[in-house]
Amino acid sequence: MHLLVGANAHHSLRRAAWLLGLPEPVTVPAPAGVLDPAALDEALTELPGQRGHFLVAATAGTTDAGLIDPLTDIADLCATHGARLHVDAAYGAGLLFSDTRRTKLHGLDRADSVALDLHKLGWQPAAAGLLTVRDRADTAALRHRADYLNADDDTEAGLPDLLGRSLRTTRRPDALKIAVTLKALGRAGLGDLVDQVCDHAREFADLVADHPGFELYDKPAISTVLFRPTDADDDHIAHIRRKLLIDGTAVLGRAQLDGRRWLKVTLLNPHTRPEDLAALLTLVEGTTPR
Repeated sequence: MHLLVGANAHHSLRRAAWLLGLPEPVTVPAPAGVLDPAALDEALTELPGQRGHFLVAATAGTTDAGLIDPLTDIADLCATHGARLHVDAAYGAGLLFSDTRRTKLHGLDRADSVALDLHKLGWQPAAAGLLTVRDRADTAALRHRADYLNADDDTEAGLPDLLGRSLRTTRRPDALKIAVTLKALGRAGLGDLVDQVCDHAREFADLVADHPGFELYDKPAISTVLFRPTDADDDHIAHIRRKLLIDGTAVLGRAQLDGRRWLKVTLLNPHTRPEDLAALLTLVEGTTPR
């Protein structure tokens, strides 16, 4: 199996390939922040190996800017080349809850497997990650027998067999928390929360765009906004982030895109108010050189 990932992919994919003893992943260019389908087509064409031995990992919600790879185009290429498709939707999968934003994930349903991390746009504990697969047979590798855990006679007697439900055998029952949240809020309730934080991101992006002292990277695809003071160099961008963190006034991320450093704001609190967004921009402005 040979893994192909975009240059925008999360570092954990390369680490997973190393842990599994797979060959070094092929990195496909992502010049606009998303995986380039033409470059993927070229890589799949030139890569030696039999059909079915390639795994393409696309991203729905990149770490730096929350961008979404062109999933439909990538799925078409995987079908043409006989490659499996995995989608890292750890961040973006929450858009499925939203009736107005779920179309951003068009093509996700064609993936062979999808990773979801509901501690982001699902407001769950950090360990509440899910792996969904199209073919149930793909989970066969998880099925094991250990007499002290899932003896045949215990299973036949009706005791639950949890050994094949997770990569780990000892963990907290975080799936229960997901189930309780879905029962309490439903898809519509979670969708409202997703829409709220995405709207907050749009509002903050508008504040940045309208301010002469700041530069906006682009309109947010999900709920992440990248921006930077117009007169600050990369070193000062890093200084702003550290100062706000050390002062205990704001926690900002950082991203390196298009050869420049950006401050990163990811909105995940539905209770954020417009005055909170304005106050954050004022804090950054107060640490910017004049």
